[in-house]
Amino acid sequence: MARGKRKTPSEFSSQPYASSSQSEGYVLSQPGSSQPKRVRTSNHSGHESSVAGSSQAVPLEIDDTDDEELEDGSQETDDGSGRRDEEYSYGLYGIWPQKIVGCQYYRGMATIGEVVIARREPHNRYDSNAIQVLNVRGEQIGHIPRGPASKLAKYMDDRSLLLETQITGSKHYDCPIEIRLYGTNEPAARENLLARMRADKLPVGNAADRKRKEALAKKVAEQAARDARKKGGAIVAMGHGQQFENPMGEFAAGSSQGMGLGPSLDDIVGASERFNPRNVAEAVETFGMKEDDLANMSKAAQPEALLTELHDFQLQGLQWMLDKESPQLPAAGTKDVVQLWQRHPTQQNAFTNLATNYSIHNPELASGGILADDMGLGKTIQVISLIVADRALGRRANDTCDATLILAPVSVMSNWSTQMKKHLKEGHGLRVMFYHGTRKQPITPKSIGGFDVVITTYDSVSSEWHSKKSPTLPRQSGLFSVKWRRIILDEGHNIRNPKAKKTVAATNLLAQSRWVLTGTPIINNLKDLYSLVRFLRLTGGLDNMDIFHGAIIRPVNQGDVRGNQSLQLLMGGICLRRKKEMAFIDLRLPELSEYVHKITFLSHEQEKYDALEAQAKGTLDALRGDNRKADTYRHLLEVLLRMRQLCNHWKLVGEERLSFVMDQLEKEGVLDLTEENKHALQQLLQLSIDSQEDCPVCMDTCNEPVITKCAHVFCTNCAEQFISRQHKCPMCRAELESLATSTVPPAKEKAAPPPPTQEQLRDAESLDSECSSKVEALLSILKASAKDPTNKTIVFSQWTSFLDLIQPHLAANNITFTRIDGSMSARHRDAALEALDSDPKTTVLLASLAVCSVGLNLVAANQVIMADSWWAPAIEDQAVDRVHRLGQKRETKVFRLVIEHSVEEKVLGIQEDKRRLMSLAFAERESRRKGRRRAGAGLADLERLLGGATTT
Repeated sequence: MARGKRKTPSEFSSQPYASSSQSEGYVLSQPGSSQPKRVRTSNHSGHESSVAGSSQAVPLEIDDTDDEELEDGSQETDDGSGRRDEEYSYGLYGIWPQKIVGCQYYRGMATIGEVVIARREPHNRYDSNAIQVLNVRGEQIGHIPRGPASKLAKYMDDRSLLLETQITGSKHYDCPIEIRLYGTNEPAARENLLARMRADKLPVGNAADRKRKEALAKKVAEQAARDARKKGGAIVAMGHGQQFENPMGEFAAGSSQGMGLGPSLDDIVGASERFNPRNVAEAVETFGMKEDDLANMSKAAQPEALLTELHDFQLQGLQWMLDKESPQLPAAGTKDVVQLWQRHPTQQNAFTNLATNYSIHNPELASGGILADDMGLGKTIQVISLIVADRALGRRANDTCDATLILAPVSVMSNWSTQMKKHLKEGHGLRVMFYHGTRKQPITPKSIGGFDVVITTYDSVSSEWHSKKSPTLPRQSGLFSVKWRRIILDEGHNIRNPKAKKTVAATNLLAQSRWVLTGTPIINNLKDLYSLVRFLRLTGGLDNMDIFHGAIIRPVNQGDVRGNQSLQLLMGGICLRRKKEMAFIDLRLPELSEYVHKITFLSHEQEKYDALEAQAKGTLDALRGDNRKADTYRHLLEVLLRMRQLCNHWKLVGEERLSFVMDQLEKEGVLDLTEENKHALQQLLQLSIDSQEDCPVCMDTCNEPVITKCAHVFCTNCAEQFISRQHKCPMCRAELESLATSTVPPAKEKAAPPPPTQEQLRDAESLDSECSSKVEALLSILKASAKDPTNKTIVFSQWTSFLDLIQPHLAANNITFTRIDGSMSARHRDAALEALDSDPKTTVLLASLAVCSVGLNLVAANQVIMADSWWAPAIEDQAVDRVHRLGQKRETKVFRLVIEHSVEEKVLGIQEDKRRLMSLAFAERESRRKGRRRAGAGLADLERLLGGATTT
């Protein structure tokens, strides 16, 4: 292979990149070397990305100014690596022992066992098939030899293969490596890829072996299903690739025959499956902080400035936070691990990162961490304690201001200042500035001296960062003009999408210490955690998504013990999580019991559901082979949503479908914005909102979403920017004249219907004819609960239209209720809460899940009914925590209503995967379930919902 000469510093690009600040010191085997320069490299698809090797804080930009980059980026993943989402679920095809050549021409050092990056270099002047190999600092080690590179380049360019590489021997003129080849799991595409790889004599043994195992597993599952049917037991989906026989068999309380005189609450509990979503079986327990370790943590002294006496576990949390703001490398002669760094066994003053196997002298440690205590354990007061305790210790760096910056959702901004006033002694108060909307005061390095705390929002930080294209830091004024003593991210999971604009902005803020507050650091998958790791500025290579995926995400998803250990060491080092049920917390909360209440469809509902399921499976087949995937995917989402709604009530589906709109869009690409078409587009927009899709521009949850006349959904601000700049849709390039003439906002949420009149209630026969199996089951639980008039119940649903359908049934059964949803003013919400709290006759609150899962105290109730399942289980858990929290005096029951053998059962399986992943990260113990199952991959959710199977 022709070798390129070593570049001079002037040839390196100065394109900014927001990585964690990289470690200062010297690379092993090269004492006295200078710090590496930033290198502009090409990833496997030919797109350029930057890899930082500097210890200085440098900013991350996502370039959304160029039309082509915006279009391309809008269809890729949100992780900042250039990979598409589906590529992270690729399966292993083969392992290829190879070597890196030309090592003498490059400065990059290599450690045996180190995870390294293979990147395409299509513009290499010596070889257009070149594949360079970089270490975790972005330094080039060398190239893949010309022969293997010529075979691999085309697969990397068309993105049919992903390469993950690891050093397997010592570096001299060349360096042994192992290349792992990953490709699609989709059956038809896999066959084509296997044929291509065999023709090129590439290794495919792992894929062929997996294919054989899949066929065997399918036979075993089919036999198990036949055996279960013979025994008469119901099959309950408990997780990906797992089936367990339900010993309770079918429960018919949800059918019209099952009502009778009405079961007691004990009958209903007995016929439901006990469900504990917060304690899920873990894969390994070797590493991570156990409950005994948490209970024995050292305590800080009560801060002098604090008026409120802290609980022991809060004093422990304070000491932990103080320690994490001043971390120390492992002492000489120990095997301690700090932020995954451990002393090198032979090299003096050298350390090895246990996840990436990268070794360096004196790595830099991150100051801060993740406080992930359960909701209600006082994360806010622990942070306030940290601020005043640290102020007394005087540990601020010379280049840092005294102020703490807090990023919080708008709804809880005022709570921070309220809590500071409440918990601090007179004369020790904190000077607070609100930096949001019209309450913005000028911030400069001089003016900030008058404040101890600045409270702002994620949107304010994002808009300020992206309002200026210059990446130079610090700026002259504003949030990016000072280096903060610390940054606090309240509800820190808001930055879980690595390429979202607010994530980019928050990561670029300058600070001595960084903290993330969240009860759910992992909501969907481990990519959520990657974003937090990058924000915290952890070193050792984990701030690079390719490295993080190869060292942690993929090994964990595959059940690899080393990957599990790395994850738990990581979480044990940077994250503190205590749960309410831990014995040493001793909140004396009453017991929380959670049940899955299985319901069978009525016969006419089953017919409707079967028809929708058949349509969905046909659409999924079309999606696998259809070039117009965006339109087909939209069809599939609509059908899946209708299936989920049908599980609640057949009237939610309605007769009006969107097929005619889909057909017109497929033919012409856009719709004329007639009143009829606007209404149809609003239905499509609501479909996207209900499916919780992200904006494809900012890669975040849609903020004030709008839909274009070509039926693509964006945030209003994102749409306004690209329409005014390009006058084209970044997804399909359709012409868009202006925001006003080319987009449609959501339909206004309808106010809740008034209670039915007595005349309407007299028509009981009509009301019965409009019932559904789930409504009957819900009424059965409420009637049983009413036998104790002190019981109060929250009924959560994600669809306010379902709450509308429930209301007349409650009135007909003399159940007094109130309601909270997004259409109500703050005054009406307060009145509803007051009725639940104070009126003994008001025993039911109908609640919108999205509105009531945060920010409310619902301890007046002691029972929760989840009428339908949310995709992200954390949302449901937060809703339950509104009832089961400090102040709750009664035992709390939670019923999750689930239609048997439906999409809802599979949603529970997907939820369990996500909960298991969270559990694994913290090495939580499960005392009741002893089965051990592989950590869920969380992939191909659509196929799983429709009964398909995929493997990792």
